[in-house]
Amino acid sequence: MKSEPNFNLSHMNHRNTLTLPFLILLPQILLAQSEIGNINKKAVLNSVDKHRQELISISRNIWELAETAMNEFQSAKVLADYAELHGFKILRGVAGIPTAFIAEYGAGKPIIGVLGEYDALPGLSQKAQPFKEVLKEGAPGHGCGHNLLGTAGLGAAVAIKELIVSGKISGTIRYYGTPAEETIVGKVLLAQAGLFDDLSVCLDWHPDEENKANMQSTQAAAEFAISFHGKSSHAAVDPWNGRSALDAAELFTIGMNFLREHVKPSVRMHYVFTKAGDVPNVVPQEASVLLWIRDAKQSGVLEVMDRMKEIASGAALMAGVDYEIALNKGVYELLVNETGAKVLQENMKLIGPITYSSEELDFAYKVMKAYEMEDKGINGAIKPLESTAPYPDGGSTDVGDVSHIVPVIALRATIAPFEAPWHSWAIVASSGMSIGQKGMLFAAKTLGITMVDLFENKKLLQEIQNEFIKRKGKEEWKAMLPDSQPALR
Repeated sequence: MKSEPNFNLSHMNHRNTLTLPFLILLPQILLAQSEIGNINKKAVLNSVDKHRQELISISRNIWELAETAMNEFQSAKVLADYAELHGFKILRGVAGIPTAFIAEYGAGKPIIGVLGEYDALPGLSQKAQPFKEVLKEGAPGHGCGHNLLGTAGLGAAVAIKELIVSGKISGTIRYYGTPAEETIVGKVLLAQAGLFDDLSVCLDWHPDEENKANMQSTQAAAEFAISFHGKSSHAAVDPWNGRSALDAAELFTIGMNFLREHVKPSVRMHYVFTKAGDVPNVVPQEASVLLWIRDAKQSGVLEVMDRMKEIASGAALMAGVDYEIALNKGVYELLVNETGAKVLQENMKLIGPITYSSEELDFAYKVMKAYEMEDKGINGAIKPLESTAPYPDGGSTDVGDVSHIVPVIALRATIAPFEAPWHSWAIVASSGMSIGQKGMLFAAKTLGITMVDLFENKKLLQEIQNEFIKRKGKEEWKAMLPDSQPALR
């Protein structure tokens, strides 16, 4: 097993020694930014710096609002209003979603898109401090940093808009306010409405523990509701007159668990019982299971789905009950674009690593201490470009669907201590203070100057699109939503 890097110094005299990484990295940053010869890229950096306090204020506002998927009414309004203030044309409530919007400026090709998210996670309310303390009991929190995600994308879009206004570049910049990423459905609905179809390329970023151009795919996934319908009776007096829907549900999950031996290593299956009867002395008439199937490719999900249908049929037959299967939603795997990732990588190097104050590093140290984990500080360095792994580590995103319609270039930027647990109070805390805000500004700059390359270099744009066509192959994208799929029985 390879050893992991340690990004801070000895804990001896902790507060004093933690200032040294900043002193070491500062000359590198100044040198890197001084080497940026492209005046349009310099203008983007200046724009993000000029609007820095506004962007921080927006991200903090959305952090405090902490609205969950499809409930991001105020968060979406904060972002859309800011874009409108900067002269963007706003289309609100697109794809029939009240919390989705598009902000656009310019005319003609290329049309460069950038994605924004702003949904929080239930039950993760947390103060912006390095130990666990609920801000509001039972409330949501930004445990994935989406308050930063949506803001950085808009900051980059504003910088590009200013270049279009000045006549330095031509084309169209389009910001997508996309809700409900945590429930993997928002962008699928926008895609189904055809809202990405005319894009030349689309940029995306996500908060992370490292700065890197994303070269890894994600898992395709589908969510199914399997319902069994039996006949109730007294469980003691005449159980023979009943037909237990719960028996069928349990037989179904047993079958799915036996299936695990016979699927590819890339497959993941997880489920919960959503209905299992009400009281023990009544044979359950209704029972249901919520099931997720994931694989490295959408085609692999469909293969497992076919086996799942057979298992559900067999379970219903054994229990003597009826059944039905409903597809709730699904997403495709992310198509990597190496050509675009290489451009992103070079632009990150131009900006230089993120540096941290002694107070910020001490914050990270205390978070790790609270989790009883080894303190590895914060990794603000630029990670070298990776090769794509044959199978994704795990996790799914609706960005995958966008990547099957248009080339997607994806960034990851540090907003939290290295190896801090995601979807946890630690990420909520970091997302609400300067550590997360530094990652957000880094992302805005990186996305912005990468878009400059795309607007200026038609040959590069064509190479990105050629790779997209090659990776996609003959597969036609089709939304994995109930109203776009055939009956499952």
